[in-house]
Amino acid sequence: MKTVEHLLDELDINLEDLAKRAGLELERTLAIADGRWTPSPREREKLAAALGLPVEEISWGHTMSPRNVRYGRFGLKEDFGQASGTKGQESGNGADR
Repeated sequence: MKTVEHLLDELDINLEDLAKRAGLELERTLAIADGRWTPSPREREKLAAALGLPVEEISWGHTMSPRNVRYGRFGLKEDFGQASGTKGQESGNGADR
């Protein structure tokens, strides 16, 4: 199974053409291709038809972690070492010796 984004590259179709062929908004098509939006069953049918493939042969769903989107836009400010209580602690079990 391949994602919409992979199929666009493989079939040499640009996003605007796919959106037009599928009868979907460009922004929605972009979100689906980026893996930020899981398409409805109807949207899947339209996109699959526009790509000339059965719905079952396309990987649908999120492929991008929502955390990556948020932190990519706003930066990672949390200190996970401190949050988990491990910051500044030495390993006392001898496993790293």
